Amino acid sequence: MVWLILGLVLFLGVHSARMLVPDFREKFIAKHGEMMWKGLYAIESLIGLALIIWGYGQARMDPVILYETPYFFRHIAHLLMLVAFIVLAAAYVPAGKIKAATKHPMILSVKIWASAHLLVNGDLASLILFLSFLAWAVWNRINVKRRGEPTPDAGPVTNDMIAVVIGGVAFVIFAFWGHGTLIGVPLF
Repeated sequence: MVWLILGLVLFLGVHSARMLVPDFREKFIAKHGEMMWKGLYAIESLIGLALIIWGYGQARMDPVILYETPYFFRHIAHLLMLVAFIVLAAAYVPAGKIKAATKHPMILSVKIWASAHLLVNGDLASLILFLSFLAWAVWNRINVKRRGEPTPDAGPVTNDMIAVVIGGVAFVIFAFWGHGTLIGVPLF
């Protein structure tokens, strides 16, 4: 569990820099350059992610079960994950109605992802992992709103169709092949 927690601190810590010390990024870039910032940010993120994966995998070998959910919650989680993939895709395509309505689709996608996994994973390691990401996403969204960052204007519905197709295809690929291969838990 120590590796999982250390990974979360590193990964979510670097992703919280603007929330913890708002002007740190700009000062660092002014002193050392943008490429140095991006390089260190990427390295810390990758180390944190690797530790999260390693620590979560280790914790799953001897799980501490806190609750069990009904089997049909898996269907709810699958539906939520489809929505999460579509919203995530909307973050990367030109703005449509989805991007404008969600304002910050990447953050919303993390919230949906974490919530869906909390529905079906009642072990201590999962609670630590998914509650950490959920809390971070809520905190991030509050901070983005406080900073007054602009939200995208609504674009054509065709951009939403692109997001739905990309998100839907990505969900199918990940659900049928990726989750079992990468996480070790086949969904279907």
